[in-house]
Amino acid sequence: VQLQASGGGLVQAGNSLRLSCASSRLDFRSAVMGWFRRAPGKEREFVAAISRDGSSTRIADSVKGQFTISRDNAKNTVYLQLDRVKPEDTAVYYCAARRGSPVVSGAVSGYNYWGQGTLVTVSS
Repeated sequence: VQLQASGGGLVQAGNSLRLSCASSRLDFRSAVMGWFRRAPGKEREFVAAISRDGSSTRIADSVKGQFTISRDNAKNTVYLQLDRVKPEDTAVYYCAARRGSPVVSGAVSGYNYWGQGTLVTVSS
């Protein structure tokens, strides 16, 4: 299984960015997909997750109303839309896949496969 995250970069505070995560060798439609992030000096934390068919999402309180998760099962890709970004959103963002359960989990331990991460840097 490969998860390739992309779309990170340097962005000014208040602007928007969309991250993508393309999967291969994964039965994408059967996987719950999630996004996590790790800021400098901090633990990896949950950001957002989406159900297999995209009908249900779970968003961390810290980014609710600011970030949106979506997926395109025809393209085996999950997205994270980051709006009105803040310097504290600076982090490496990781996508993850959860197999074997339909639960839209917010736990790091709930995911089986991880991408390599894409760095988002927000300048003030």
